[in-house]
Amino acid sequence: MEKERPDNIVFSDDQGYNASLLPYATNVGAPVIKMDDLVSWKSRGISTVNKEFENKFNELKMQYQNLMNEYEWNELVYSSKFSFEPVIGEIYHLYVGDDGINFLSLISPQEWNKEHIGTFKLNSDKKWIVLNQKNNVFQ
Repeated sequence: MEKERPDNIVFSDDQGYNASLLPYATNVGAPVIKMDDLVSWKSRGISTVNKEFENKFNELKMQYQNLMNEYEWNELVYSSKFSFEPVIGEIYHLYVGDDGINFLSLISPQEWNKEHIGTFKLNSDKKWIVLNQKNNVFQ
């Protein structure tokens, strides 16, 4: 049985010769239609997104650690003994007293021989900012 039309001719029983209506090329010299490799695209996307999430997580973790460190220093200073009202913007020094109780003073560590914990400044939010610390007390 001989074919009516050769294989390279696009013909539909409903629409006839419809090669010009199709969204893809139909002649023999047309580029090959290949399926995109979605697996490698997905794996590259997943890898990129996971790296971004990891970086964001590490950033948040560092911010959390810094926040907890600030909280612990503020807790230490506020729980120490002092008999004056600290002035915003002034520098204060935290020491360990002879009785083992921490106390806050205006006297710098160079002016007397006490165990110095750190130097702090009170900001306008009533938060103690660490200016100098002898060692990290909390680690």
